Parts: sequence; structure tokens; C-alpha cells
Amino acid sequence: MNPGQEKFKVYILERVQKERRAEAEDLLRESFSKQYDGTFDQAYLNRFMEKMKSFLQLEHAAEVEQTMNEFAAKLNRKKD
Repeated sequence: MNPGQEKFKVYILERVQKERRAEAEDLLRESFSKQYDGTFDQAYLNRFMEKMKSFLQLEHAAEVEQTMNEFAAKLNRKKD
């Protein structure tokens, strides 16, 4: 895990529902693996975002969604 991924993991896990933490960690592991092997794409990111939103504490949902949308925009710019 690179430093950016570690920072994102900590950020997300501080905002998920305690009872959904293990699921969130599994999803994060999967996403980092996909980034490493080059299979992380916009379609996967969309699925990731939908799942992750269901794990979040309600008061953090909008903030995290904005952060993920900013990442998605960066991902799209890298493709261009």
C-alpha cells in the first residue's frame, strides 16, 4: 500500500459505520489490488463508490462522496 492509499484508508475507515468496518476494509483492499494490477477503471470506481456509500455514517456520506468524485475526475483526466 502506498502512502496515498494508506491516507485514503484511514480517512474512509474513520467515516464508516463500526459494524461495516470489515466490509469497508475488504473493499479497500480489493480497490488497492486493482490499482496495483492496472484493472482499476471508471466502471469499477462507480461500483466501488456505490458500495462504499452504503458503509458510511450518514453524517459523512456527502463529504466522502465529494472526495471520491474528485478522485474520479482525476482518474478521467489521466486517461485523456
